This record gives sequence, structure tokens and C-alpha cells, in this order.
Amino acid sequence: MAFTYKANRKHFNRFMLLASLTLPSCLLGKLLHAQQIMDKPSDSTLIENTLIEEARKNTKSLGSALKRRLQQAIKSGGLEAGVDECHIAAEPIALDLSNNGWTVRRTALKVRNPNNTPDDWEREQLEVFAQVLNEQLQQNEKAPATAPQEATQYNEITGEFRYMRAIPTQQVCMACHGETVAPSVKARIDKHYPHDQATGFTLGELRGAFTLTYSPQ
Repeated sequence: MAFTYKANRKHFNRFMLLASLTLPSCLLGKLLHAQQIMDKPSDSTLIENTLIEEARKNTKSLGSALKRRLQQAIKSGGLEAGVDECHIAAEPIALDLSNNGWTVRRTALKVRNPNNTPDDWEREQLEVFAQVLNEQLQQNEKAPATAPQEATQYNEITGEFRYMRAIPTQQVCMACHGETVAPSVKARIDKHYPHDQATGFTLGELRGAFTLTYSPQ
């Protein structure tokens, strides 16, 4: 739809230029009014933009809360305590932010917690995120990509909105998710997550994503 609008907009601008030279002022005024209507965002676009901003705020809140709790646990009890804290706190923090129509969680192609297994749409976006980040890494291996990758889906009929934001693997993730994990940390991971898949990552590649859904109440 966006491509159609751009094409029509281009032809409309050409028409307006010719019209300004040839048409009476009364007809030109009507055409200018039509141009203003074309330039005005639709209600659905305004709603979607508002939901995107809300999703970004919720994503930031979840990421900040998890990071803060993790850092505190590691500082007081080491990496093993960090694994314990993630096991205890991650889902309650996400649940606490899941209000006012929002469901807030995380997902990945390789999950640690099976409750975070992606659905079909999430998996599709994760695969795109992974491809983009891998391509960026290949282009500049010394500086892993940090630009955020996002995906949205908005149903104008039901009002349901979905948002995802990629989580690249950062240095702070490597001790528990990297290619080399200390035996004591691995043992703690296996204790809490016996079916863990979330190790073997390299710096800058896709670790997972925040995934949010809004359903009108």
C-alpha cells in the first residue's frame, strides 16, 4: 500500500504544478484541500505510532529491570547467583509490566526457558533479525552491530498490535551464553534449565528479542 501511495503522490505533485499554472483559483483551492487530506496521517497510522512508542517504553523498562537485578546478583554472589536471579525474577518482572492490555515477554530461536518458545510470527521475525545482524557482523567484524532491529504487526480490524525488538549478544551476556561457560555456571544453568539451548553465542549475533502484544480491553 505504501508503494501505491508514493507513486500516486508523485503523479499528484506533478499534476498540482501544472494545475497551478492553468486552473482557475476556485478549482485550485479544491485541489489544495485534496492535497492536505492526502498528507494527513490516517487514524490507524496514528494509533499504530502511539502503540510503537508504548512498546518501546515497556521494552526499555523490562530490559533495564532485568539488567539491574542481574548486576546486583552477580555483584553479591557471582555469575552463579546471576543465573539464580534470572530464574527467579525474569518472568515476574515481565508479568508485572503486562498490564493495560499489554503482554510483555522475551523469546529466542535458541531458548533457555521453554516458556519463551516463539510462535510462527515471532520465529519469522527472529530469523530476519539474525540474518541482518550476521550480515552487519560480516561487513564489520571488529565492531558488532548495535543498531536496534524492530518488527511490528497491526490488525486494524481487531486493534491487536505486536512488536519485537532484537537483543544482540553483548559482552555482559557472554559468561552465561557464550561459547565458553565456566563449569560451575553451566551446572547452575543445567539445574534450573535442563533443556537449555541458549549457549554458544558470539559477540554481536542475535541472542533473542523482546516481544510484546497489545490487545484492546
